[in-house]
Amino acid sequence: MLMLRFPPPFRRALLAVCLLLAPGMVGDLHAASRIKDIADFEGVRDNMLVGYGLVVGLKGTGDTLNRSIFTRESLIGMLERLGVNARDSSLKTDNVAAVMVTATLPPFARQGLRIDVTVSALGDAKSLLGGTLLVTPMLGADGEIYAVAQGSIATGGFTVRGQAASVTKGVPTAGRVANGAIVEREVGFDLGKMQTVNLMLRNPDFTTARRVSQAINAHVQTDAARATDPSTVALDIPPRYRNDVVSLLTDIEQLRVEPDQPARVVIDEQNGVIVMGENVRISTVAIAQGSLTVRITETPQVSQPAPFSGQGAQTTVVPRTNIQVDEQSQKRLAYLPSSVSLQQLVNSLNALGIGPRDMISILQAIKADGAMQAEIEVM
Repeated sequence: MLMLRFPPPFRRALLAVCLLLAPGMVGDLHAASRIKDIADFEGVRDNMLVGYGLVVGLKGTGDTLNRSIFTRESLIGMLERLGVNARDSSLKTDNVAAVMVTATLPPFARQGLRIDVTVSALGDAKSLLGGTLLVTPMLGADGEIYAVAQGSIATGGFTVRGQAASVTKGVPTAGRVANGAIVEREVGFDLGKMQTVNLMLRNPDFTTARRVSQAINAHVQTDAARATDPSTVALDIPPRYRNDVVSLLTDIEQLRVEPDQPARVVIDEQNGVIVMGENVRISTVAIAQGSLTVRITETPQVSQPAPFSGQGAQTTVVPRTNIQVDEQSQKRLAYLPSSVSLQQLVNSLNALGIGPRDMISILQAIKADGAMQAEIEVM
């Protein structure tokens, strides 16, 4: 190993230079995002599963059978499959509830893998606390069975009732079964035999797609990646990675790219929320906001004659009116020069004492005037 020794003055100067460059280097590192955080690999995806089942073991908080017909018919059908004839009898149990069972099948899930399931009441059950989910087939979008669920339900809420009051915490009609489903069918997908892999950007953008392809090409040292559209980057597997695609994708998803975004202002008028990107620019414009407020207050007073007054003296109500006029004289006209930044725009609006509701109207007026170089999206 080669070791270089520098005199103390030179070492101190070198340390000072490193300290000056470090903030910029760290800032650039934090500004960039990993490819795995802004894009997905085609084929590496989850699949939604759904099923219909019965929950038993409830303490009088299940469905009312004469109201929930589907629960009664499901219970009768289950008992008949077990050799019990319950169709000619009157069922009055309230310890059974019909539920919908949902789960997410992770990518490359193999047979025997256990996954969590969510159980939600379908009828008029009051609570699923203490219930047990019976064997429930979990279906995919193609109608095939991919998993089978069963197990005890854990709920995060409860309900306590009395004659005159009740207390409910959380949602007692929904719960989870940890590792409650076993995968029975695999989704066929052979990653190792793929010749081309597509990366799908979560926020489509031409500039971001090009930066992703450039970062990949710099890593593999060949023109293997190309942006086909704003949301897709096609990657041809280089020859040296033909038998090791997983290693290639592992290296690629750790590459850092600085995503670009269009200038956009998102407005939620219902909740008064405004989100503005850093690229929003405003042309030269003057802003004034204010309104005339007239407040009239009536405070009638009772005029009572003095004791032992002469005849004809009586108690009367004397009107008292107070009128106040607020012309918003405290607020001034704000001038914004050309191409102001987001911080300057916010500071100018805050100087006028403008709240979020009025700020929404001002931003829309600036856009209507053509002075805003950004897109407004109203949620």
